Amino acid sequence: MPGAIYAEGLVKTFGEVRALDGVDLDVPEGTVLGLLGPNGAGKTTTVRVLTTLLRPDSGRAVVAGLDVLKQPTDVRRSIGLSGQFAAVDEYLTGRENLQMVGQLYQMSAKDAKKRAVELLERFNLADAADRTAKTYSGGMRRRLDLAAALVVSPPVMFMDEPTTGLDPRNRQQLWDVIQELVAGGTTLLLTTQYLEEADRLADDIAVVDHGKVIARGTSDELKAQTGGERIEVVVHGRDRIGEARRILAGRALGGGEVAVEEHTRRLTVPVSGGAKLLAEVIRDLDAEGIEIDDIGLRRPTLDDVFISLTGHAAEQRADEGSDTDTEVGK
Repeated sequence: MPGAIYAEGLVKTFGEVRALDGVDLDVPEGTVLGLLGPNGAGKTTTVRVLTTLLRPDSGRAVVAGLDVLKQPTDVRRSIGLSGQFAAVDEYLTGRENLQMVGQLYQMSAKDAKKRAVELLERFNLADAADRTAKTYSGGMRRRLDLAAALVVSPPVMFMDEPTTGLDPRNRQQLWDVIQELVAGGTTLLLTTQYLEEADRLADDIAVVDHGKVIARGTSDELKAQTGGERIEVVVHGRDRIGEARRILAGRALGGGEVAVEEHTRRLTVPVSGGAKLLAEVIRDLDAEGIEIDDIGLRRPTLDDVFISLTGHAAEQRADEGSDTDTEVGK
């Protein structure tokens, strides 16, 4: 039997842009799938298809045992959705926003009021409960939107980059809420560009790029695909980056590439040899008179995984005109 969220061969195009190019997903009940990818990869389009907001050109999808195309109304009753942008009524108070959502889901006025109080406390909005939402900061509006998505405790939740715009404290708080939901049996599809978020929350991760799922596995399984360790060096002088890169390239595992971040003067290279090789690199740099601010040996991260799979970091492409998620929103 398919999981709580299942998709097979989803295709969606917008003019010449192929936003989805045969997406397959299967999310077991009570787990979190992290959909990881840059802006324009197709994450938001996938969410909109699965939540009945868009019809795919081809393929099929089942959510909570319901066919997305044949039973869209029933699907909407069984899911919660928090999109990229806060969808709150600016002229209602925080409390009124949550009570309205409850009553739209046919909760009694008493139950909707009680649930609103619980969620306002949970998201640190109790002090602002009776202020109109237009007076809220961006982070407060985001938290109110997330609270609204949880009014009816749906069995399946979709969160599209839920922590965008939140400060570290509120982001941590939301992570705690997500973990509580999943512990209670909720199935969650979470899209994110934050590698730390996927690492922390997801039972399984699907890496998406150019409308395709290009890799799937747990965080540890994906990291294992990149193999080996990484040496990271921060060069003191920008003018010595080229020489440092040449030295590190000579130590790269399997002819691997040396990644360079010009603005931070950081170079990263895959290696094998541990602390002994690290000491040798330090001697090589010193012999060439290349001063360094920092050097270290570390395990692969999800960022390494993403770069090795796509050739760019997860946060890149945000400004590109071919952003398929932007195309969807037009």
